[in-house]
Amino acid sequence: MEYKDYYTILGVASDATQDQIKQAYRKAARKHHPDVSKDAEAEAKFKDIGEAYEVLKDPEKRAAYDQFGANWQEGQPFEPPPNWNAGFEFRGAGAAGTDAGGFSDFFESLFGHGQTGRQQAHAFRMKGEDHHAKIVIPLADAYRGSRQTITLTRPVVDREGRVSANPHSLHVTIPKGIVEGQRIRLEGQGLPGYGDSPPGDLYLEIAFQEDRLFHAEQRDIHLTLPITPWEAALGAAITVPTLDGQVQVRIPEGSQGGKKLRLKGKGLCSAHHQGDQIVTLQIVVPEPTTEEQRQLYRTMREQMPFDPRAGLER
Repeated sequence: MEYKDYYTILGVASDATQDQIKQAYRKAARKHHPDVSKDAEAEAKFKDIGEAYEVLKDPEKRAAYDQFGANWQEGQPFEPPPNWNAGFEFRGAGAAGTDAGGFSDFFESLFGHGQTGRQQAHAFRMKGEDHHAKIVIPLADAYRGSRQTITLTRPVVDREGRVSANPHSLHVTIPKGIVEGQRIRLEGQGLPGYGDSPPGDLYLEIAFQEDRLFHAEQRDIHLTLPITPWEAALGAAITVPTLDGQVQVRIPEGSQGGKKLRLKGKGLCSAHHQGDQIVTLQIVVPEPTTEEQRQLYRTMREQMPFDPRAGLER
């Protein structure tokens, strides 16, 4: 069905005040009244003007229109939300007591079927929309769990139906073992509802801060561990950092660069899931800075002939 831009119809900006909307309506209604205007489309324009004013003069209806009408992409067919339940009735808003007549399909899809006559209007009701945000936390907080205070901007509808962003502080419990991309649901902390309906929920998506040592892949925590050539060749007991503190790890004799060691239970663990820490060995060759050190490498070359590229021939 055709989308109607009520602000354009009245010739006002989307942030116009209620007084500006009322003045624009009176001016447009006088200009396009069928008894005054000689325009062949005066009656249709007059009807649109009354329809636009019926919505924009009411803060709750205006806020609902802004949410589902004015923000709709032009050129796409409009469909009301699946849980839409208007439950109120309208009178036409004609000038000088003249009834504007029936409303458009677009209007009735937004607010229910219009009724003429002096019938009592019921309050517009609709549950608030869910709100989504991203929260960035240290890996240590995901490992141990924590409680944080965050500040978000939340839309608030004022008495004139205009939406503004207000800062809002929340206390959030970060569950132990939460993984990146997981969401925390805060009931009732979403966008406000209309009428007596409850607000929506707030969903916080978890992201991890960049860490100097670790990075997470799902529940596993990865660490690259530099070791010396002799530690790799002879084996060694090495102190390794984890999110739970330092632990002793045995490097097997004859280890090669890229070998992975698994530390059970040192990843992101919850009541029902376990993550590990994966340690990847990186052999770091010291640079010789003296003649004696260079001679040591020559001796190794002579006494330990070794071709790491054997087998690369085609």
